[in-house]
Amino acid sequence: MSYSVKEIFYSLQGEGFHAGRPAVFCRFAGCNLWSGKEADRPNAVCQFCDTDFTGTDGPEGGKFTKASELVRRVARLWPFRENASIQPFVVCTGGEPLLQLDSALVEAFHKENFFIAVETNGTILPPAGIDWLCVSPKTGTEMAVHSGQELKLVFPQTGANPEAFTLLDFQHFFLQPLDGNDPEKDRRLTVDYVLAHPQWRLGLQMHKILKIK
Repeated sequence: MSYSVKEIFYSLQGEGFHAGRPAVFCRFAGCNLWSGKEADRPNAVCQFCDTDFTGTDGPEGGKFTKASELVRRVARLWPFRENASIQPFVVCTGGEPLLQLDSALVEAFHKENFFIAVETNGTILPPAGIDWLCVSPKTGTEMAVHSGQELKLVFPQTGANPEAFTLLDFQHFFLQPLDGNDPEKDRRLTVDYVLAHPQWRLGLQMHKILKIK
């Protein structure tokens, strides 16, 4: 299998349980909920995505014919390759990374001692061996993934009541304010919901607050 990657970069994980942790991000091209083209947004399943995942023209992006080739590209951006005491951390994101992330790539990352985190919309079953699976459900989809380490729900979403997810088999539940037309209102709604439902934790997009990649 070949892999189409929009970009690869080193930064801080900006959201969820690992917020603040240095990571190499591998952003795969393509998604099954939106084409990435603005003309198609009104008819997209997910209409609030703010990420450019189209093409392979981003920094360090491209097409990779082998899993080992892609892992080498990711590994060279990890600054601590000579320090075996610091485990390298990769965040596989998109778009929808599980359209491409397969067992061969998981094995190749583990061969280089990477801790593998994946951010997915939960509509595609993941390969075995992922170390940290974060599922972010979207209204209008059928979830194929009902367990993992982290569930991150963008809130509010019409038709996606948080109560519908609390019995799923996840270790951590994050409610993240929608970054939409009225962000102040959505932040207030999210804070109020978390205060009233302590199973959830407030999730913020720290990278946007800090204005980093």
